Amino acid sequence: SLNDKKDTATDAMLMFLVLNASGLCFIPISIMMYRAQAGASNPTDVFLPILLATFIATFVGIVALCIKQRINLLDKVMLAWLGGLALIVAGVVWFFARLPKEEVELYSGFVANALLFSVIVMFLLAGLRKRINMYDAFIEGAKEGFKTAVMIIPYLVAILVAIAVFRASGAMDVITRWMELAVNAIGLDAEWVGALPTALMKPLSGSGSRGMMVDLMSTYGADAFVSRVSAAIQGSTDTTFYILAVYFGSVGVVKTRYAVPYALLADAVGSVAGIIAAYIFFS
Repeated sequence: SLNDKKDTATDAMLMFLVLNASGLCFIPISIMMYRAQAGASNPTDVFLPILLATFIATFVGIVALCIKQRINLLDKVMLAWLGGLALIVAGVVWFFARLPKEEVELYSGFVANALLFSVIVMFLLAGLRKRINMYDAFIEGAKEGFKTAVMIIPYLVAILVAIAVFRASGAMDVITRWMELAVNAIGLDAEWVGALPTALMKPLSGSGSRGMMVDLMSTYGADAFVSRVSAAIQGSTDTTFYILAVYFGSVGVVKTRYAVPYALLADAVGSVAGIIAAYIFFS
């Protein structure tokens, strides 16, 4: 409603889209559910690695866009939020990096369960405090979601066809094979390369990347290192091109400017951060 050029994305729209594409994920419920179904000994142990990866992806996306849009990063409010959150995450990483593996999994599971329960209680208390009928609010939101879903069907058909062509071409298998050879050639651990298809599919298809994560769990076991890497990558960001189709398609924006490269930057950073976080917590 504030946009003078209805077919062109504004700076605020671009920031909103990149924030959504970077997918700051506080509660990765679906990933924990898949791990539980796959027989993981502690389905919530990926909570902190995912939190670390998703925070870094969002942080880098915000900073990159602030630089592009010439937003003052030295503003007191900006520094307080970004700096404060960065210090908290750095403190968490420093604390867990010093613990033995057994204690890392123990503390990670305890903190994850405590935070999950706390967030649910906070939502309920906030609704009670503001005297909101939460059931009615949920129903209204569901109605709006259905209307939006109908509007974006043409955009989703286009992107899903493109994804299907990419998957059927076999290009992903070739990329994974060459990446493993390259990593081995420079003498680095290539155990994470099996999770690369999840990272490559993540910006294109949420269901596709989930399928690859579940396939790794079925093949190697839910507690295998590569399965945990895949889970960390899966939870680090959202599905960029789906997000783009949903939001820009719903308001008729066709000139997306630099939305795609900056969203893909957040995706790439999130995947790398997910791999590193998995090594910190599970290696």
